[in-house]
Amino acid sequence: MQGGSAPLLLSAALLALPLPARAQDGTGSNWGGVGLVEMRNARFRLDGMVEAGASFRHQRRFWFVGFQALPWLETTFRVAERLNGTTGEGIVSDRAFDVKIRLWEENDWRPALAVGIQDIAGTGLYGGEYVVVSKRFWDVDLTVGLGWGRLGTRADGNNPFLDISPRFGERTRDVGQGGTLRMGSYFRGEDVALFGGIEWSLPGFETPFGTVEGLRAKIEISGDALRDERGGYPARTTNLRGEARSRVNAGLQWSSDWLDLGVHWVHGTDLVLRASVRMDPADPPRAPLAPPPAMPGRGGAASPAERVFAALGEVGLRGLSFGVVGEEARIAVAGGPYRTLAHVVGRVARAVQPHLPRGVDRLLIAWQREGVEIARVLIPRAALEAAARGHGSAEEVYAAAILMAPGEAFEDVEAARGPFLDWSLEPRLRVVLGDPSRTLRWQAALVAGARLGFGQGLALGGSVSQVVVQNLDGAAPSDSVLPRVRSDYARYADEGRDLAVPTLYGERIWTPAPDVFARVTAGYLEPMFAGLSGEVLWRPHDRPYALGVEVAHVAQRDFDQRFGLRDYRVTTGHVSVYADLPWWNLTATVRGGRYLAGDWGGTLEVARRFDSGIEVGAFATLTDVPFARFGEGSFDKGLFIRVPLDLFGARTRSSVGTVIRPTQRDGGQRLAVDNPLWEVTRDGRAEALARGAAWFTR
Repeated sequence: MQGGSAPLLLSAALLALPLPARAQDGTGSNWGGVGLVEMRNARFRLDGMVEAGASFRHQRRFWFVGFQALPWLETTFRVAERLNGTTGEGIVSDRAFDVKIRLWEENDWRPALAVGIQDIAGTGLYGGEYVVVSKRFWDVDLTVGLGWGRLGTRADGNNPFLDISPRFGERTRDVGQGGTLRMGSYFRGEDVALFGGIEWSLPGFETPFGTVEGLRAKIEISGDALRDERGGYPARTTNLRGEARSRVNAGLQWSSDWLDLGVHWVHGTDLVLRASVRMDPADPPRAPLAPPPAMPGRGGAASPAERVFAALGEVGLRGLSFGVVGEEARIAVAGGPYRTLAHVVGRVARAVQPHLPRGVDRLLIAWQREGVEIARVLIPRAALEAAARGHGSAEEVYAAAILMAPGEAFEDVEAARGPFLDWSLEPRLRVVLGDPSRTLRWQAALVAGARLGFGQGLALGGSVSQVVVQNLDGAAPSDSVLPRVRSDYARYADEGRDLAVPTLYGERIWTPAPDVFARVTAGYLEPMFAGLSGEVLWRPHDRPYALGVEVAHVAQRDFDQRFGLRDYRVTTGHVSVYADLPWWNLTATVRGGRYLAGDWGGTLEVARRFDSGIEVGAFATLTDVPFARFGEGSFDKGLFIRVPLDLFGARTRSSVGTVIRPTQRDGGQRLAVDNPLWEVTRDGRAEALARGAAWFTR
């Protein structure tokens, strides 16, 4: 090791001292993810935290989205706008995905330990691996780590894994199409470097504007020798012209409950400004909840069905049928602004309470979505009354409830007469990151939708879209050699900006057997395709899994998204398995079949759905299209987030969301119909009822 590493070795010795440990919070680094200035430490955000931000310096801009996917797993997606490392002039973009894993937590005697891979599936420009420890002493947090790849370019010593095998001295430097795992690079290369630093939580101090708290000073010794990539790094590692002047980086960073602001001096030459915002999806900021309607005392006789339907309408639900059979009231409702089955049951119980005979002791409530019953709950009336008056709890209501499979229409009841019209006006946001011509492409539109239901699951549906503002229409033209099923998105955005018709179709959704759902949809199915789509889903109401099959024959639509069709035709379909995993409210979906470009393959999707309704996930699709033919990115992958609009005070169960793909290509693309059966029916399962049980009394 070089002599300049002595301060780091001293710090490593200090880490073994048994001094008190504080709460293990962390702050963001300039490249996204928790760390010092540019180097990572062994700290993590709170479980589930989502963070988005950017950092700016000369010839560099980093845009990042981070997700604390699990208590021990940090993930970061980053787009870097950087100097062209081949020519030494001009700006190009580079996408990267980082992971950091906690191996163990800090205690009084032991430092926290983490291992990570930077740019795990990218071009390798910022690729590096590290092992790092952090130990806190009162208000000071010390970090020492060992870096490989880009994080080892200071070359303080030899790779310790060379003692295991000489193959660890060979580091793959073939950039290729990007987007693939760099299996020949991880923890490889002849050289490694030490890095480390100090993060000091400064005490609060008074200013003319009040007390300032949350300020932290950072200083680090970097293992990265490069200020930029002039000279062709990583393909070349010698005679580079972009070396840093200093390996010491330092700065100040201020953090609040949701905001990070920082200013740093790096490489001895550059000033960096950093800003990010973060949110806890389990407890996001939200508009105040209105109190639930009062629960009046029991009435003396049954009211006519019309009065019951009117009472249900006042709470936003459509009454479909009502009747009293002995000691049981049977009520079927549809739609409503409520995301959870428990919320629907609670509102129904309050609405019908004054219209039921005193002797009714049980409520049998059926809930429909998109014309099909997705859940049926039998619940004691007394449990709901006690909880509403503070003599019981939502947990006791849940314990008394019995969830049943959807069944035949209720007998001995009065039914409402259709047809029924539902409509909505909602925002829609689309984001494309990493387009070659501009890092961020986006579109914001207003979408008006309507659905006319005729009963028995039959309906006509459609929507009209008006783009409000966008730059998506300026994206680079497609260079795909596959059928251009998605990569012509810029042309669809340009020609379909004014009063496009994203969907217009006839549909039937029904239950041919208990816990079996079927859908047939014909017409203009989505903005880019029209045709015929069919689906069958077996979704046991009391099991954590489901199995679905869907097949469609579609034609590509004209770019203006009106009523014309292009020449391209394809038959596409998939078999899908859905499962609730037993950890951290995770769900997994595995699909296999034929995609829109005619390619065959499979998709894995993993998502985490929080009790707030926010869902964050990731997906990857591999097909029989070779990476070189697929194009930049090598295979389809991305992140997605869905946020329910009721968090903002809107009285709706709809959500706004976006899919973030590193690049939009044509391989591995699926049809996107309005009402996939899993999304329609998933909230009618036992798992969803249990997670939403608190809504019985809200």
